[in-house]
Amino acid sequence: MSFLWMLLIGLFAGAIAKFLTPGRDPSGCLVTMLLGVVGSMLAGYLGRAAGWYAEGEPVGFIASVGGAIIILLVFRMIKGRS
Repeated sequence: MSFLWMLLIGLFAGAIAKFLTPGRDPSGCLVTMLLGVVGSMLAGYLGRAAGWYAEGEPVGFIASVGGAIIILLVFRMIKGRS
């Protein structure tokens, strides 16, 4: 059940990240969900490295959106070069 919860939160975090980041991005629901989940994982890694989160502590929703925005900007930079 926690995996489904992670996917649902990832979908919302990815959708908010796409909404807050200007520019066109014609990807679908699955890419949006993946963007949110990977963004949450990035936020967790960076938060643990900075000492904000303990090991095993869940990452906050705002941090997940921030991580998704970072992933989206990196994705657009890489996609723009090719």
